[in-house]
Amino acid sequence: MTEILIDAGGAERLRDLTERYGKLDGADLLRPFLEKEFRGRIALVSSFGAEAAVLLQMAAAIDPSLPVIFLDTGKLFGETLRYRDLLAKRLGLTDLRVIKPEEAAVTEADPDGVLWDSDPTACCGVRKVAPLRKALSGFDAWISGRKRFHGDLRAFMPVIELSGAKIKINPLARWSKVRIEEEFARHDLPRHPLEADGFLSIGCLPCTDRVAPGEDFRAGRWAGREKTECGIHL
Repeated sequence: MTEILIDAGGAERLRDLTERYGKLDGADLLRPFLEKEFRGRIALVSSFGAEAAVLLQMAAAIDPSLPVIFLDTGKLFGETLRYRDLLAKRLGLTDLRVIKPEEAAVTEADPDGVLWDSDPTACCGVRKVAPLRKALSGFDAWISGRKRFHGDLRAFMPVIELSGAKIKINPLARWSKVRIEEEFARHDLPRHPLEADGFLSIGCLPCTDRVAPGEDFRAGRWAGREKTECGIHL
């Protein structure tokens, strides 16, 4: 079950943080959360996808020991796993936490390994949502790399929000695709190897397709279905 209850204290904390930092973004937003507000109690969640290097570089420049949580669903592209290792070494990340779903839960829910086809939401639930909830249990806040230009449910996301009882920040929410590209160039960041082949938003292999010219950025995720999010941000 998705955590949805929000206590009054969390809402008050959100208002306070938004008042002080809501107009900031990028490293200017990230720094006070890492160094002051949630020092030692915040983690970055990254898919190591097509644009992930920008936020990871930004965080590593402030604190390379920041916990970085990576969900290995067992259905990822091999290119993503190799890109993860390349970036972690390149950026000097010292606390990369590879989180996998519980074997017993996967065996029960997806014994044949094809739940993604019949019920992709349930597949995401057992392989992503539940493992992330457990991985974040010891933290008070977490960091997401989502951006408004990705559209759909992300188009109007706040820079600082509540995720259950936890604070979640989106340092790149207001950034454009142009600004993302400028950061790749400025820091000479390596690209995800699948991006050049038309994969612009990269998740699990069975549920990720190429994006045709002119299509929405995330059109390749769960193509042909109404589903647009895995569930960890809902």
